[in-house]
Amino acid sequence: MTMKLLSPVRVGEISLSNRVVMAPLTRSRASKDHDAPTELNAEYYGQRATAGLIVSEGTQISRQGQGYAWTPGIYTDLQEAGWKQVVEAVHAKGGKMAAQLWHVGRVSHHSLQENGVPPVAPSAIAADNTKAYIVQPDGTGAFAPVDKPRALKTEEIPGVIAQYRQAAVRAMRAGFDFVEEHAANGYLLQQFMSANSNQRSDQYGGSLENRARLTLEVLDALCETVGNTRVGVRISPHFNINGINDIEAEPMALYLAKEFDRRHIAYLHIAEPSWVGGEPLDMDFKRRIRESFGGPIILCGGYTGETAEKAVEAGICDLVAFGRLYIANPDLLERIRRGGPYNEPDRATFYQGGPKGYTDYPVLPAA
Repeated sequence: MTMKLLSPVRVGEISLSNRVVMAPLTRSRASKDHDAPTELNAEYYGQRATAGLIVSEGTQISRQGQGYAWTPGIYTDLQEAGWKQVVEAVHAKGGKMAAQLWHVGRVSHHSLQENGVPPVAPSAIAADNTKAYIVQPDGTGAFAPVDKPRALKTEEIPGVIAQYRQAAVRAMRAGFDFVEEHAANGYLLQQFMSANSNQRSDQYGGSLENRARLTLEVLDALCETVGNTRVGVRISPHFNINGINDIEAEPMALYLAKEFDRRHIAYLHIAEPSWVGGEPLDMDFKRRIRESFGGPIILCGGYTGETAEKAVEAGICDLVAFGRLYIANPDLLERIRRGGPYNEPDRATFYQGGPKGYTDYPVLPAA
């Protein structure tokens, strides 16, 4: 049976071999001394290079933007060099890759910040029931409640935008095919977008348009730096953890989709809230997003090969991203082609270092 999910698609100026996307997945396996990707990370991503597109794990644009131990950055020469070997491993197997540029905002802990200072956010409001991943005194990792942040000063915001811009420069030098602005999952940009986490009185707070301002200013900086056809954006309407409770989730998403469309960016990546226990996005909303944004749309959130095929066939998206299925199935594309079977991911190894539960999942024998 011919599956549309397995057919080629053009994204920006780049042709992808299929519509299967590896979703960004935090695995906390960067080097413990420099937060730089290593040969182990290159092996992991290279194993999964049959995906039409790999979106890297969240990659912090600065030390300030880090909220989890041993996640890779892209703000030093060592980190850039580490990503270069990862991208080369993916390209060597015919894959394409996007760098997801990440600032966690208030989803952090003073132990992860330079000189132990508080994390930053749009407003000095702590995220309820939210944890960061920190290094304990014995050197092991553990989750801990996030700290109360301080509010970014208006005059500091251009500096944050400049960090995104420089991260994009480094990503292109490392060989990435795209950069993805991470404006989802309750991190800094979504904190600005959501009225419950943004109580500012300057041009970045108040109205929906003001709350969306930083996301669009970052996007414009990325487009100016690498070209709009190399830039994607990830949003997560109705996301309900990391302290986000946005009563204007759908109006914000539709406003952003129209603004993204005006800029002719490479793609829009939507993380559905169902994977964290939220209500699934309804079909009417997905159709309105499709009407608002004319470029390629990636949907992500608990899809199987079968449900992904139905979504692409129905025309509500062009590509589908898979997360936990890609953790356990490096040959996911072939497993979708054959209708399974699928390995089950080992949750106990999601964030532990080393190859166990990372590069040791088996692949199917040759057909």
